[in-house]
Amino acid sequence: MKIIVPMAGMGKRMRPHTLTVPKPLIPIAGKPIVQRLVEDIAKVCGEPVDEVAFIIGRFGAEVEKSLVKIAESVGAKGTIVYQDEPLGTAHAILCAKDSLTGPLVVAFADTLFKADFTLDSSVPGTIWVQQVADPKPFGVVKLDAQGRITDFVEKPQTFVSDLAIIGIYYFQDGEYLRTELQYLLDNDIKDKGEYQLTNALENMKNKGTVFVPGRVTEWLDCGNKDATVFTNQRYLEYLKERGESLVHESAKITNSVLLEPVYIGEGAIITDSVVGPHVSLGAHSNVRDSRLSNSIVQQSASVLNAVISNSMIGNFATVTGTPDDLSLGDYNQLRV
Repeated sequence: MKIIVPMAGMGKRMRPHTLTVPKPLIPIAGKPIVQRLVEDIAKVCGEPVDEVAFIIGRFGAEVEKSLVKIAESVGAKGTIVYQDEPLGTAHAILCAKDSLTGPLVVAFADTLFKADFTLDSSVPGTIWVQQVADPKPFGVVKLDAQGRITDFVEKPQTFVSDLAIIGIYYFQDGEYLRTELQYLLDNDIKDKGEYQLTNALENMKNKGTVFVPGRVTEWLDCGNKDATVFTNQRYLEYLKERGESLVHESAKITNSVLLEPVYIGEGAIITDSVVGPHVSLGAHSNVRDSRLSNSIVQQSASVLNAVISNSMIGNFATVTGTPDDLSLGDYNQLRV
């Protein structure tokens, strides 16, 4: 089994946090989004993952090294390929054409999920969906009476279905997928100016490929700051349910209260403070005389004499003396 992870986007809706790192490397409960995604997919695959191919922009050697380590953490080889132009989802996946062989999962790296199932590899294709209140911003699927997918509709402005595609797909035959993606590019078949995966899926369906919907218990988006903070909240609750230890043994907690669930990273220092619920503190962060809730504080950041909620604080950033809902990027300082 292979996992293909397109993640070349600029993450503009997550700025300033994506000015220094790609969005999929922003931490959720102490691990990068893309690591959480790869680990969760590996758990439901039901068979060993032998390769994880990351489709990225020119993010630099350190990012590439981190991604290879993520693949190795699930026992797989890490492959790095580049998408230098934003030409759509089909184009992005085809950038990893050498890895499109055998059974594989394609998973876009701006979403996480909660699920309790094992992948059924006997079906030709599975498209994971989630029922949503407003389907207009999403690609959706329509089903027949047997529960098979009959149509793929990109961002419908009139109601056709409320089953949104969450960005995770299983293909039994990677070579077949590669052929259909190449067909779009060779014939310049675009939708809204880009080569779309949904067009390839539609062509495959019309040739007799049976796609079925996969259902997840919860779909967690990481598209912007507020969504990412909420995903951190839900993921902390999920990890607590699984009984995982979330406070690193090297953390120093003095005259302070932790309101679970919280993640406290290696070497974090908490003094005279209340932290939680739903807070993730990165390694070597420092919190003093403060009250934190529902927030992500990244590595080596400091929160001093502050009241913070619904916030993201970047690596090596410092917040002093301000009660607020914040989105503060790496190395910034805010004092009031």
